[in-house]
Amino acid sequence: MGSTEADEPTTTTPDPTDDLVSTTHSITAGGAELNYTATTGRVVLRQEVTTDGKFDGHLPKAEVFITAYTLDGADPATRPVTFAFNGGPGSASLWLHLGLFGPRRVVTGDVGALAAPPYRLVDNEETLLAHSDLVFIDPVSTGYSRAVKGEKAGDYHGFQADLESVGEVIRLWTTRNGRWVSPKYIAGESYGTTRAAGLAHHLQSRYGMYLNGLVLISAVLDFGTLDFKTGNDVPYPMFLPSYAAIAHYHGLHGDRALPDLLAEAEEFASGEYPAALARGSRLSTEDRDRVVARLAALTGLSTDYVDRVNLRVEHIRFFTELLRHRKQTVGRLDGRFTGWDVDYGREHLSDDPASSAIMGAYTAGINHYLHTELAYPNDLPYEVLSLEVNRAWSFKEFENAHVTVTDKLAAAMRANPHLRLHVASGYTDGATPYFATEHSLAQLEIPAQLRDNIEVFYYEAGHMMYVHEPSRLRQSADIAAFVRGTVSN
Repeated sequence: MGSTEADEPTTTTPDPTDDLVSTTHSITAGGAELNYTATTGRVVLRQEVTTDGKFDGHLPKAEVFITAYTLDGADPATRPVTFAFNGGPGSASLWLHLGLFGPRRVVTGDVGALAAPPYRLVDNEETLLAHSDLVFIDPVSTGYSRAVKGEKAGDYHGFQADLESVGEVIRLWTTRNGRWVSPKYIAGESYGTTRAAGLAHHLQSRYGMYLNGLVLISAVLDFGTLDFKTGNDVPYPMFLPSYAAIAHYHGLHGDRALPDLLAEAEEFASGEYPAALARGSRLSTEDRDRVVARLAALTGLSTDYVDRVNLRVEHIRFFTELLRHRKQTVGRLDGRFTGWDVDYGREHLSDDPASSAIMGAYTAGINHYLHTELAYPNDLPYEVLSLEVNRAWSFKEFENAHVTVTDKLAAAMRANPHLRLHVASGYTDGATPYFATEHSLAQLEIPAQLRDNIEVFYYEAGHMMYVHEPSRLRQSADIAAFVRGTVSN
């Protein structure tokens, strides 16, 4: 007899499982030999599902890629662990991983002496692993992280959903590795600082997980300080000191000392400049001419240009205008870098010279490292920076308001008075200017005594200040001291 449809065998797709791979390594850092285990791969995130009040189980929703480093034989009760990620939104964690914290680092070179392909990796003798275990997290749709079959990746591409998924990774790793009593830190860069500040509050309120500290590199805590929109004059003064620093780097301030220049730019950006913008057409011709002249002197731009843009120098326009006379553009992520464009009558960059300078080295480095040195097999492309994710990112929680996490960070600090902040800024960062970070920190609604929990460091480089070797060495020491609970010189 022929089989009926009911007799046909049914096939089901098995649930995804963690595909973690562990390898052992050794490195000499700070004169001491470190023996450590690297564990890399994807962790399955599951969600408790109920239908009509009935529990349906823990259903797989996403697979999140991590790389964890743990020091062999360390006491988990005293050994810190640092969870790290970059930002974007849409960026994987390779920048902090291979640029600053990890036991291996990529050699990129720097302005004027960039490394050539095929690039190379070397031991990072300043690795934070000497002081803390490390867990690098790639949010969904970055690195090898993906939504599982049948789920929508877009469900994770938003402020709150991102906090919940990354927070769940941190909870899972902490629980599975017996690290609830370990000192815990979160390190983020760029939008990763937005995520880190939000996570400090989310982990406390959702799981009762209190952190020891946050490392905020190239911070953005209040997008109102960066968002050049009609009617919002706040960003113009916030960017001014960084414009001055970039102009200084390119020789437009002669032999003037950088600290003196920045002090003048900060003073002007704190008083006369925002007051002049606020007065609008009520500003007298004499006062306006004085502001134009001072803005031009500080930024390295012509008085004619400053006058034509009505005292408002938008950042992308600045990067194309500053060295137009040399037929060069300057970098957004790091204004020390210069590049060429197709012509020099443009208002906007067709490419960020700073990003282009290091993208190839980091991409080659992470692909080689994960497959060859950490023995992780995966044929998916490692998504370094997804512009699709960035463009689709949802801030629906902030409808009719600008994005800020200063309230969440302040609430976390008030509830946990032991929460410490280490904030790192680059003077030539044209993406998250240091003066905007200072402004946001000053607005935190915390009692005066908690101000002592915040330490701020500055470097003569840009957004990824660690591509500048003197800055990398000093920053590594500064963060190591922070994690150890001390302040470096």
